[in-house]
Amino acid sequence: MLELRKAVLGVNVGLAFVCGVVSIAAFYQLIRIHSRNVQLGWTRQKVFHALIGTSNLGYFLYFVLTVVAACKSWICWSCSCGFSAMAFPKIPIFAAFLLLLSFWVDVCHQSNDDYDDDEYSSREALLEKVDLADSSSHSCSRLCTCWPIRMGSRQKTVVLVTALVFAITLASAILMWIWRGKNTMNSSTFAQVYIVLTAIINLLLGGALASYGLVLVLKMRKVRSEQVAYEMRKVAGLAIVSVVSFTSSSLIAMTTDIPLFYRWKEGQIYDASTSVLLVVYYIIGSTLPSLCILFVMKDLPQPPIIKREEESRAIAFINEEGSVSHHPQRWTVAAANTGNQFSRASPI
Repeated sequence: MLELRKAVLGVNVGLAFVCGVVSIAAFYQLIRIHSRNVQLGWTRQKVFHALIGTSNLGYFLYFVLTVVAACKSWICWSCSCGFSAMAFPKIPIFAAFLLLLSFWVDVCHQSNDDYDDDEYSSREALLEKVDLADSSSHSCSRLCTCWPIRMGSRQKTVVLVTALVFAITLASAILMWIWRGKNTMNSSTFAQVYIVLTAIINLLLGGALASYGLVLVLKMRKVRSEQVAYEMRKVAGLAIVSVVSFTSSSLIAMTTDIPLFYRWKEGQIYDASTSVLLVVYYIIGSTLPSLCILFVMKDLPQPPIIKREEESRAIAFINEEGSVSHHPQRWTVAAANTGNQFSRASPI
C-alpha cells in the first residue's frame, strides 16, 4: 500500500512538471505574439494562449499542492480547498474550446446570419488568413487570425456561460467550506454531482466541436488549394482531439473517483490502475487539447507596416504663351486612391 501511494504521488509530481512546461510555453508564446503587435491589443491568438497558460498553471499548482497536502496532512484539502484547486483550472480550457466552437458556428452559418456593424464579422478568421477568389470558400478556409477581437453575439454568450460556470464553481466551494466538519457525506456527494454535470457538459461540447468541424472540413474540401488543405488538416485535428479528449475524460469522471483524488486520505483509490487513470484523465483530457491549440496557433503574426501617405500636390505647367494651367484633379484622385489602399490594409 505504501509503495502504491508513493507511485501515485510520483505521478502527481510528473503531471505537475508537464503542466508547468505547457504553461511556460503558452505564456512565453503569448509574450512573443504581444511584442509583434502591441498596438492591436488583445487578439484571438492572445486570448487562446492566455486561457491555455492559465489553465495549465492552475493544474500545476493543484498537483504540487496535492503532494504537499499528502505530506503535511492538511485537513481542509479533502474539502473545499482541494475541490477549488481541482475545479477552477478546468474553466479556462472549457472557455477556450467553447470560444473555438463559437467561431466555427459563425463560419458555418455566416451566409444565413445578418450581422450589424458592431458585431463580429465572420471574415475575421480563426486560423490563418487565406486569400481566395471564391468568396464562399474564402470564409471557410480562414479559420484563425491575429486580428483584434470584435465580439459578436455568440462570443458574448461564451463570456456569459463562462462567468456562470465560474459562479457555480465558486458557490460550490463556498458551500463545501460551510459544510466542512458538519456533514462530510454532503460535501462528498456535492462534489460528485458537480463532476458528473461538468462531464456531461464536456461530452456535449466535444460532440458539437466534432459536428461543426466535420461541416467545415466538407466545405473546405471543395476548394483546390494547398493553403486551404493545410487549414483543413488543422480543423480536422482540432475536432478529433476534442472528441477523444472530452470523451475519455468524461467517461473516467463519471465511472471513477479520479477527479476527486484530492480526497486521497479517505483512501479508496490505491490500486495499480490509479496511476494509469490519472495520466489518461489529465494528459489526454487536458494537456493534449492544450498542446493542440498551441500547435495550431504557433505562427507569429506579421508585424504591422506603418506607411505614410504622400501629400497631394497641384503642379502648374507654363506654356509658351505664358498661360498657367493647373491639373490638381489627377493628383487628388491619386492621393485618394492611396488613402483607400491604406484603409483596406488596416486590420481594424
